[in-house]
Amino acid sequence: MEELARVYARSLFEVGREQGKLDELREQVVQFADALDEHRELAVFFFSPYFSSKEKQEGLGRLLEDADPILVNFLGLLIENHRMPVIFRIRQEYERLWDEENKMLPVEITSAIELDQATTESLGKTIGERAGRKVTLAARVDPDILGGIVVRVGNSILDASIRNRLEQLRRHVAQGAS
Repeated sequence: MEELARVYARSLFEVGREQGKLDELREQVVQFADALDEHRELAVFFFSPYFSSKEKQEGLGRLLEDADPILVNFLGLLIENHRMPVIFRIRQEYERLWDEENKMLPVEITSAIELDQATTESLGKTIGERAGRKVTLAARVDPDILGGIVVRVGNSILDASIRNRLEQLRRHVAQGAS
């Protein structure tokens, strides 16, 4: 399924790049996937084998009257090939490709208490400058880390939380006792 989603997403992405419509297609794929996620009846209709491809194509046409023809044709192809359930993974892969194309770097900062916006933005700016990329910044609060911060940059994690330090100390003491 993952490989299938990659192939379809890459195809849509390449066509979007050629046509200069990467942003528009991204927005519309997200909206369509969100609609399927939020409206169970819609998902059942498009995913169910009980409805014919023709019925699904007609429903798609009515649902996406104002959508870009590239997206409509793409979704029609998914219907024709009985691949519509892969749309959520296609969305994820398309967004990953879009982030890569736009040199976006996801950064998530987790702290025990809410950090002020200036501190969070300063951290994001510094990380972006060092990585040479644009940063999409998310901040969240998790009291379980006790203190300090945990910074996730892409797939890397810097854990400077008190909880992590206590866990390291516990392991060190446990090793010494053996």
